[in-house]
Amino acid sequence: MSRLPRPVRELLRLERGEKVLAHASTRGGSVVAATGHALHVPDGRGGFTRVPWEKVLRASWQGDRLHVQGDDTDYQVRLVAPGSVPEVVQERVTSTVVVSRHFDLEPGTVDGGGVRIVGRRPTHDRPSPSREELLWAMVFDEGVDSDDPKVRAKAEQLLQAVRRQVGL
Repeated sequence: MSRLPRPVRELLRLERGEKVLAHASTRGGSVVAATGHALHVPDGRGGFTRVPWEKVLRASWQGDRLHVQGDDTDYQVRLVAPGSVPEVVQERVTSTVVVSRHFDLEPGTVDGGGVRIVGRRPTHDRPSPSREELLWAMVFDEGVDSDDPKVRAKAEQLLQAVRRQVGL
C-alpha cells in the first residue's frame, strides 16, 4: 500500500494513535481511508466525513461501488481500485460486534421482515470498554417500516430482552 500524500493525511484529522490501514482512490479524485477507528469518506467539499466503525450498520460492495449505511446517513463511493479496503472494512466492522441477533417481527410470515439487534464496542484508544459502554443498534430489514410505532415498540422490547440475556 502506498502512503497517503501529506495534504490528504492532514485533511483526515486523525485521532492520536489512529493509523491508516488501507486506502483507495475514488472516481471523483479523492480517497477513502480505513483506519483502526473509522472509515473516512469524501464529503464532497474537499474534506472527509469520519464514520466510526461502531456507527457502520452495513457495508457492501457492488462492482466498483462501496455502500456504507451509517447510523445517520448512507455513503456511496466509486473506487478506482479497491485494494485491501473491502477486507479492512469487513474486519473492522466485525471487530466491533459483541452480540448480534436477528428476529422476525412477524413470526410465521414468509416476507414479514425483521430486525437485527446489535451491541458493539466503541473504537477508541481507551482500554476495553466496560459492558455499560456497549452501543446498541436496531438494524431493520429492507422493507420494514421502522417508523411504524408498533414495529418500533416490538423492536425495543427485543432490544431490552437481548440486553437482559447477555447481562447488559
